[in-house]
Amino acid sequence: MSLTIRRARSDEAGLVYSLVRELAEYEKLLHEVEATEAEIGAALFGDPPRLFCEIAEWQGEPAGFAVWFVNFSTFSGRSGIYLEDLFVRPALRGNGIGKALLSHLAKQCLANGWSRLQWAVLDWNTPSIDFYKSLGAVLMDEWTVCRLTGPALAALAKGGR
Repeated sequence: MSLTIRRARSDEAGLVYSLVRELAEYEKLLHEVEATEAEIGAALFGDPPRLFCEIAEWQGEPAGFAVWFVNFSTFSGRSGIYLEDLFVRPALRGNGIGKALLSHLAKQCLANGWSRLQWAVLDWNTPSIDFYKSLGAVLMDEWTVCRLTGPALAALAKGGR
């Protein structure tokens, strides 16, 4: 077994973007990907970066990734990690790569004194839900994600709706 986890390098915006697209395809959401490789690169490698990415390599080849950013809990008074994307290429699942990526992020939380690691999962993704529960993750069914985009976002910005 040869697994390494490392931070994405500034010349890897294309790799990260391709993994985003693979994840979207797996989730049947490829039609929702609006981001460009350049936008992903700017978010990851701008000054300051707004997004971070850990690359998992299996036998020296990219196997998956974790894309995340720092959030803040007013209840705990501390920062945490919000995991935007976690993806392991299907052919490499079952090798502990996803768990290793999550463990890597948990260590970063603890090393920085951050209070939590948080993410969302699609309700139909039973294999992922079972995996997350096996790690001790608590599904917060009492919370509902809210989102404004497109015309609704523009209307609210104008004071309407």
